[in-house]
Amino acid sequence: MKLSDKGLKSPEWKEKGYGLFSYDRDALRKKTHDEPVWVHFGAGNIFRGFPARLQQEIVEQGLSDRGIIVGEGFDYQIISDIYDKYDDLTLLVTLKADGSIDKTVVGTVTEAYPCDYGASWSRFEEIFSAPSLQMISFTITEKGYALKNPAGEFFPGYIKDFEAGPGKGSMFLSRLTELLLVRYKAGRLPLAVVSMDNCSHNGEKIEAAVTTIAAEWVKRGYAEQGFADYLASDAVSFPWSMIDKITPRPDASVAQMLSNDGYEDTNVVVTDKHTYIASFVNAEECEYLVIEDDFPNGRPALEKAGVYFTDRETVNKVEKMKVCTCLNPLHTSLAVFGCLLGYTLISSEMKDEDLVKLVKTVGYTEGLPVVINPGIIDPRKFIDEVVNIRIPNPFMPDTPQRIATDTSQKLSIRFGETIKAYKASKDLDVKMLRCIPLVFAAWLRYVMGVDDEGRAFEPSSDPLLGYAQDAVKGITLGYSGSLDQLKEILSNQKIFGVDLFEAGLADLVLEDFRSMIAGPGAVRATLHKVVG
Repeated sequence: MKLSDKGLKSPEWKEKGYGLFSYDRDALRKKTHDEPVWVHFGAGNIFRGFPARLQQEIVEQGLSDRGIIVGEGFDYQIISDIYDKYDDLTLLVTLKADGSIDKTVVGTVTEAYPCDYGASWSRFEEIFSAPSLQMISFTITEKGYALKNPAGEFFPGYIKDFEAGPGKGSMFLSRLTELLLVRYKAGRLPLAVVSMDNCSHNGEKIEAAVTTIAAEWVKRGYAEQGFADYLASDAVSFPWSMIDKITPRPDASVAQMLSNDGYEDTNVVVTDKHTYIASFVNAEECEYLVIEDDFPNGRPALEKAGVYFTDRETVNKVEKMKVCTCLNPLHTSLAVFGCLLGYTLISSEMKDEDLVKLVKTVGYTEGLPVVINPGIIDPRKFIDEVVNIRIPNPFMPDTPQRIATDTSQKLSIRFGETIKAYKASKDLDVKMLRCIPLVFAAWLRYVMGVDDEGRAFEPSSDPLLGYAQDAVKGITLGYSGSLDQLKEILSNQKIFGVDLFEAGLADLVLEDFRSMIAGPGAVRATLHKVVG
């Protein structure tokens, strides 16, 4: 059982219960090559395990005869070691909470190239000149859209690209903007530019990036004003979206299960840029994709595969519901406490009575009273699914250490928005919040790098880790001195979304932090006391 066009002809696939596509892939390739409709940038696991499979569903239903062309602008090794090696095929392994497993071969990627000035560049120019092209989409992570550093200064690579102009772009977004210039020159052809990254107002982020680069080129005479006008016109849209599906790194236990079936291509590649990727993608069953329905040149019928198409306001409500209340705050709570309490799997934490009470309080008791119901997805049912199915799924190899990455960047949106809503409410008192301050205190305890048994550990990467560690410097287990040194960080609105002193929550955070540093076992004791 080898993952290749030739290998799929083996009868073993169906005998072992693997789902194979029924469409003519050669015909799909030719039609897509001649009249492309969709290009996706970001060749990693979330794309392979979600959008690529959605397109397969509508192809199987006879609602499309086109596949997806993939461009990778960051880690070219993904193309050479995964896409090229396996004929652009993916084995999707869906790990369900009830213990059952679906194994499906996805074949809707028909071409995949590095997005650089090599041999594939002329093909990208051809694709972007095609009147048939309807959408380009992205899963490049939130960092991929940044043109500036935290100090607000352009990265050197972009400064270089502004001066060099089209044809000499060293950064991916410069080359992308150049391809949009190609489309402009081909006749101001319409296009939807769709970020599918898991970040707030993602459409705004990609729009700001390409329009900034375009403006810099116009300023220097590399492009005419008409190009900037084209990007600002109705011919080009930048829809917002909300995506939700967990696709962790390829897991050794999944590889072993596949190997036991006779599947040969279980090797996991760790690229030079530290991407973990394999011929297979292991993913959870639950998934959501909500997209603003703004497509100037039409779009694939993805609603027939479960995608919600709606207006921008509803996308924003869904995104806030997920990020501020129903999923992300629960994940962050488990990540911080999980690291402190010695857990290595998120699912294992849901066997811990104290942690279950914690996430239920954060979600149902503290979050739901201020959530805005988006209408298309019920917030309470969403939390029900998260708490009862998604997080406890023992077959999902997700870790608190992974989720704890960049926590300083997440607290303001995941908890700060709830605090602001309480402050603005006539019916709710911010002092009703008890577990959110506890999580803040736990994060300060976490950045000390000492777990609840007094053992040192390495906190996950975070751009403000050094700043946070300086804030707790000198504080050790058993410390009983002043905590005045925490005043600055607790006042930092960029981290918490609010000044916790002005919000009236700083005293609770300090009380919980003081309790958690009493000695070994103090984190557990404090957690139990608060949620009990």
